[in-house]
Amino acid sequence: MTVLRTFAELAEGLGVTLSLFGLTLVIAIPLGFAGSHVSLGHNRTAKFFYNIYLTVMRGTPLILQVLFVYFGLNLLFQVCGLRFRLDRFASALLSFALNYTAYFSEIFRGGIQSINRGQYEAASVLGLTRRQTMTKIVIPQVFKIVLPSMGNEIINLVKDTALVSIIALGDLLKIAYSASMREANVMPLVVAAVFYLAINAVVTFVLKKIEARMSYYRI
Repeated sequence: MTVLRTFAELAEGLGVTLSLFGLTLVIAIPLGFAGSHVSLGHNRTAKFFYNIYLTVMRGTPLILQVLFVYFGLNLLFQVCGLRFRLDRFASALLSFALNYTAYFSEIFRGGIQSINRGQYEAASVLGLTRRQTMTKIVIPQVFKIVLPSMGNEIINLVKDTALVSIIALGDLLKIAYSASMREANVMPLVVAAVFYLAINAVVTFVLKKIEARMSYYRI
């Protein structure tokens, strides 16, 4: 019974980890792509404030951002008399989304800047609109270029999810550690390590498949 109970707890923690991982990607990748256009845009005011955001997100530890969102924002809501409160999962998701949006934004910016200006000019000569140029020529090449860097960040994200245990969110590591202390047995931590390895193995496999499918975009 103890083994089944521990495994059920680990499975529940794995669900939290996978949810945080998946939702962060769903939010951060589109926002990062949009943010890269702010960095490359001509609106100086928007670029100024966006660069401050990038500096803060990339210049402070993610674990500190998690603590600030969970404790700091909730305290701010309380001081302002608001009855709204972020729970542990929402706080973790918000901090992770903000953090990884900044990193993905810079990755996309580098990818866009690597596209030769001559390709934009050639598309204009052929009569393509700006939207057609971006969707048919630029974006496919950008994703091909940034995929290795994106892959590294995505793998880091899997491991970074363990940081949410700092706010007592019942993720995989938190559950494994609690079970290990309760049973005076290291096996729950070993099982957690196997789960993390399995997740990263799947992520790596999927990324390689995507890279292979996009290999026809030669630049």
